[in-house]
Amino acid sequence: MKPGIPKGTRDFSPEEMIRRNHVFHTIQNVYRKFGYVQIETPAMENLTTLEGKYGDEGDKLLFRILNSGEPFQKLSKPAPEVRTSEVSEKGLRYDLTVPFARYVVMHQNEITFPFKRFQIQPVWRADRPQKGRYREFYQCDADVIGSNSLLNEVELVRIIIEVFKSLGIQISVRLNNRKILAGLAELIGEPEKIIDITVAIDKLEKIGREKVVEELLNKGLSKDAVQKLQPVFDMGGDNDTILASLERMLKDSETGMKGIFEMNFILDTLKDVYPNDIVPVVDVTLARGLNYYTGSIIEVKVDDSRSEFSSSICGGGRYDDLTGIFGLPGVSGVGISFGADRICDVLEEIGAFPDFSNISTRILFVNFGQAEARHCLKIVSALRDKGIYAELYPDEAKMKKQMSYADSRKIPFVALVGTEEMKSRKITVKNMEDGSQSSLSIDDLVAKLG
Repeated sequence: MKPGIPKGTRDFSPEEMIRRNHVFHTIQNVYRKFGYVQIETPAMENLTTLEGKYGDEGDKLLFRILNSGEPFQKLSKPAPEVRTSEVSEKGLRYDLTVPFARYVVMHQNEITFPFKRFQIQPVWRADRPQKGRYREFYQCDADVIGSNSLLNEVELVRIIIEVFKSLGIQISVRLNNRKILAGLAELIGEPEKIIDITVAIDKLEKIGREKVVEELLNKGLSKDAVQKLQPVFDMGGDNDTILASLERMLKDSETGMKGIFEMNFILDTLKDVYPNDIVPVVDVTLARGLNYYTGSIIEVKVDDSRSEFSSSICGGGRYDDLTGIFGLPGVSGVGISFGADRICDVLEEIGAFPDFSNISTRILFVNFGQAEARHCLKIVSALRDKGIYAELYPDEAKMKKQMSYADSRKIPFVALVGTEEMKSRKITVKNMEDGSQSSLSIDDLVAKLG
């Protein structure tokens, strides 16, 4: 049998895991700095938890898990006679937000609100694999639940900026508000079509205006309604100009005006508190297709001349009643999610990963035999106690094989300790880059490698 892995999944080498952990740790450290605490939820959830939370298109991308045992035999029936619920009751999680809402409801008596949590775990989507898009990938989420304050949005934007500054990626942050989109739906006389409108508009950059218009018409919007929406696609200028245009358009919509107020509050507070940060850009066509967003919407893209990456690498927004689905109504939340896999791809593309040579094995001790190996183990142990990554080759193999091992592992130094070195209590150290050798005491070696 030829080995392989499912499309849209990947293996990660030791070198890749060092780089991925750099991204995870960077995000995690910023989250902790802002007071977020970590949780984890199961890889699979009940389908009743997942279905109906992501829209029709999201539901199509759920990975459903077949029941084991007797229910599996029902597959022998003709397909039309078998309901999904008969053969599948569980699915792999599509994101971390819905499982988090379920977690909050189940553990509400143990949680202190507002609850600031972060979560770094894989999710699964039955999407078509392509560059930057995988079927299994990690999300790095932070959410605040149990607070209506817009200061939470301000803080999350600040977290985004700090994370990408730490990683060395230049970004642009785009902002919108679902209330503004709801106001526009009212303006064109189609308030009940808000979900169809946001799902279609969210595809504008991907499929273009013509296809978006076609989709809106197919969803039942009148030609007159779609025509009234056209100015939104052309809205340009700086933030003040766009918001002023929106105020004129939505002056008779209480919902729309509330969205504009929220947008102004976030932008003004960021400008006042963090005047040297990048300025988020208002984008009225930003919709993010998930059904549960009700307020602010955030999306981050790479804005780096070294990168051709066009997909979103971070996003999020406000959801006012996601927990209500699970029996805890009236609890507002807001959160963001970093796409760790896409971030790693960008860092690789622009060559922005730091040098990790000091966090892998720094020195390999050659194994000349049992007595020498035992002597070297004591030195290796002393180096490890000093925080230096060191190892002893486990087998008494030929020198060429041991040196090739060090070379392939990119270990910068090799220690040669034979009979003479054991007597003199010295260590012959070879620099693998230039081939030079020196005789050092343990203290000198610690100073060299420390």
